[in-house]
Amino acid sequence: MKFYRQAAWDEPLLNAMGRKGRKGISMPKDQFPSSTLRIPDRLLRKEIPLPNLSQIEVVRHFTHLSQMNFSIDSGMYPLGSCTMKYNPKLASRIATDRKITGLHPYQDERTIQGILEILYRLSFYLAEITGMSRVSLAPSAGAHAEFVGGLIIRKYLQEIGEPAKDEILIPDSAHGTNPSSAVLAGFKVVKVRSDSEGLVDMDSLKSVTTKKTAGMMLTVPNTHGLFEKNIAEINSIVKEAGGLMYYDGANLNALLGKVRPADMGFDILHLNLHKTFATPHGGGGPGAGPIGVVAKLEKYLPIPSIEKQRGDPSYFLKYDLPSSVGRIKGFYGNIGVLLRAYVYILMLGREGLSGVAEQSVLAANYLRKRISAPQYSSPFKNERPKHEFVLTLSNEDLTASDVAKSILDAGVHAPTTYFPLTVRESLMIEPTEAEPVENLDRYADVLEEIAELSVRNPAQLKGSPRHTSIGRLDAVKANHPLTMRYKWTNVSDRKKG
Repeated sequence: MKFYRQAAWDEPLLNAMGRKGRKGISMPKDQFPSSTLRIPDRLLRKEIPLPNLSQIEVVRHFTHLSQMNFSIDSGMYPLGSCTMKYNPKLASRIATDRKITGLHPYQDERTIQGILEILYRLSFYLAEITGMSRVSLAPSAGAHAEFVGGLIIRKYLQEIGEPAKDEILIPDSAHGTNPSSAVLAGFKVVKVRSDSEGLVDMDSLKSVTTKKTAGMMLTVPNTHGLFEKNIAEINSIVKEAGGLMYYDGANLNALLGKVRPADMGFDILHLNLHKTFATPHGGGGPGAGPIGVVAKLEKYLPIPSIEKQRGDPSYFLKYDLPSSVGRIKGFYGNIGVLLRAYVYILMLGREGLSGVAEQSVLAANYLRKRISAPQYSSPFKNERPKHEFVLTLSNEDLTASDVAKSILDAGVHAPTTYFPLTVRESLMIEPTEAEPVENLDRYADVLEEIAELSVRNPAQLKGSPRHTSIGRLDAVKANHPLTMRYKWTNVSDRKKG
């Protein structure tokens, strides 16, 4: 029997589907009398060149296209370092309420007291969670906040008479945004090696810390998924050289309610609200990267700051901050993302946030123990991960790309591959606190089956994926040459290439 439903990847463009006379909607002719439009005839279109389609055709077309996408709502998404966890729908519902979306950034402050109060409270909630003295909500995302942090470090050093300090220490396992942000802020990057345990090599740190050290950017747990057990000594070494400690908050999901970065000795930090606090991550945004500082650095935070009148319930925006690094974004931050974070914190409370850390660490350690095939091994002596863990492939004929493509055929998403760069053929897996144990078991089973297949029929792995809308791409042609204009091809040609 012929299967009539068209696969989403064979779906023709809407222009090709159109047929004369079909309609998706009809409007009464007298709904908008021409006399009320007040548009000159010469400016009115005689026709709109849109395809003629019925409503159900349009709905089915876009529904089919949506089925090509994998999302956190459709399955486990264990991208290490990205924290692709499930986000409660209540937060999104509130953030998209018309009372919020109807606000305009140019409104008088007196008419937006409600949202200013929420943002004011959120900044102090985040300060309490992290131990910082003050938090600015302005930065758009983590990398943006890193850049702002670099500007704060530079301005602080200038004001205390240490402009010659121009080096930022960054571990070799760091996110790529760390060195990029440091360079953009005007610093030179000095690499610190990792040791056999996957932690900061203390001898390497001591050898590169000099009188030119302006500070160190560090992720805790680091991008190997491991807690830096020598954090107190690291902090002491950098501080004795006159540098500041910057905390990359990408992995805060593992520490919520357990350890505060300020208590570990950090002076500046950013938080990825779009990872840890309820906004869907990925797809190009939106993001939010609040930046927090200790008391001595407060005056350098970007403008405007949200303040509360003494003895008055009203809130206002303060621009008169002479030592500020200035305005770094239009208006007051990405409000929708910030509001979701506010709702998320209120939903969970202190105990709930602590539970996030407990469950995420438990899930990662459970899944790591469930993956026992010899093809997957730990790259470091330290095998006690926090919220995520890194595997390396011991079989030279099996690549991280092979595993990732094969996982897709099982209907689940691949982990992060080839990061961190310190690990050969790496798989970086972060299950998050939201996944039930049945999903963790299934993921482990899929990885075990792929390991078995790599021995029994390795050619099959090389041809994966077979059950997705697009098969394995030519990695070179996927990047070069780059075609920047639309070119029509037949359905059969699209399936081939």
